[in-house]
Amino acid sequence: MKKLQFISGLAIVLLSFVGLTAPAWSQTEQEINGRLQIRTADGERVPAEGVIITVDGVGEAISDADGVWSVSVPEPGIYTVFVDEETLPDGVSLRTVGRSSLEVEVEAGKPKTALFSLVEGEGTAAGTNTSEGITGRRIAQLTVEGLKQGLYLAMAAVGLSLIYGTTGLVNFAHAELVTWGGLMTYFFNYYGLAGMIGFLAPLPAPFGGGSNLIFAAFFGMIAGGAMGYLLDRFLFRTLRRQGVSLIAQMVITIGLSILMRYAFVYFFGGSPRSFRNFTAQSAIDIGPVQITPKDLIAMGISTVVLLAIGGLLTFTRIGKAMRAVSDNRDLAESSGIDVQRVISTVWIFGGSVAALGGVFFGLDQVKWDFGFRILLLIFAAVTLGGLGTAYGALVGAIVIGLVVNLSTLFIDPELKNMIALLSMVLVLMFRPQGLLGKAERIG
Repeated sequence: MKKLQFISGLAIVLLSFVGLTAPAWSQTEQEINGRLQIRTADGERVPAEGVIITVDGVGEAISDADGVWSVSVPEPGIYTVFVDEETLPDGVSLRTVGRSSLEVEVEAGKPKTALFSLVEGEGTAAGTNTSEGITGRRIAQLTVEGLKQGLYLAMAAVGLSLIYGTTGLVNFAHAELVTWGGLMTYFFNYYGLAGMIGFLAPLPAPFGGGSNLIFAAFFGMIAGGAMGYLLDRFLFRTLRRQGVSLIAQMVITIGLSILMRYAFVYFFGGSPRSFRNFTAQSAIDIGPVQITPKDLIAMGISTVVLLAIGGLLTFTRIGKAMRAVSDNRDLAESSGIDVQRVISTVWIFGGSVAALGGVFFGLDQVKWDFGFRILLLIFAAVTLGGLGTAYGALVGAIVIGLVVNLSTLFIDPELKNMIALLSMVLVLMFRPQGLLGKAERIG
């Protein structure tokens, strides 16, 4: 049974790597479209008619009475879309001044949506963080953005914390597990299982052709768990048996991170892409806050999953075993707990949850290095909450998300990640074990 599980996991990982290179382009037509809406002073949205939209090197379109426009493109590729600001209605401008163009990637036979935000009055300059002042509306918006980022970070951080707690390993390649989940979900979203197993092509989705993002995310989590299992089974378990020091293993994870990252860019390419579903949505108003439906749903799912993780760690036998190994590995082993089985389970669990975090981060854009871009924030969350504690990782991630976003009330957004690291340092100066970590006596 164990051999069968291993062979299945290996097949998923290897075939998925091969599948990333399969373009599977069709010859049907494709287009770029959108809907122009103006956000009025009282928060309502009205269509913008008569605005000229140009797709570089292809053609142009004029928005109709509903603000809808579309331009057919001859082939898949990356296109630049421009809005003619001179054709905007009187008193209307781009919400972000200077952002009159967008770069979009068109897949074969699939429409691509490009959205431009329009407002009554004057827009704000890109990167400006004080033009609105410190208002209740802005604080509420940034708080929601912080909670969203914190929930997504928590999905990535909990696995890293559990791996550290059970093995003592600081895994710098954990960010690539986040990226892996996003890339695999993208693959299944467009090609389904037929992308790996060709004879399934005549069957309906998700077996043949692209699958809905929900099914694709499920398969992406399976691929994430398989990758986590294989890394532990063939690399880190061997290193532990050979008595390789934790410092040496940590250095190996840095090399592994670089290797995986450049494997991703080789197979996936350097251009950002988007999932087939929910690529571009207009924000909805909930009180003083604006949020897209996809982010609202993802936040809800994240909350449910994190609560489920808490329940698993607290009430289930395997969860209690994970916490026991994390607290005291030798005592857990002497109590009859199969430590190696627990560690393998943690790697599978951590890889799956990290992959789901990659799906949520990929709702905006899927990139070959987006896990690496948030690696410092993941480590900040784990360290702030308390190394080796899953609950600490959850709390630390929420705190980091809120601090990062609310700091833009006072500083330039380009510096916000620095504030996250600074807040971690300040907390550790007064509580070295982290927010939920346990103080330990050394010596």
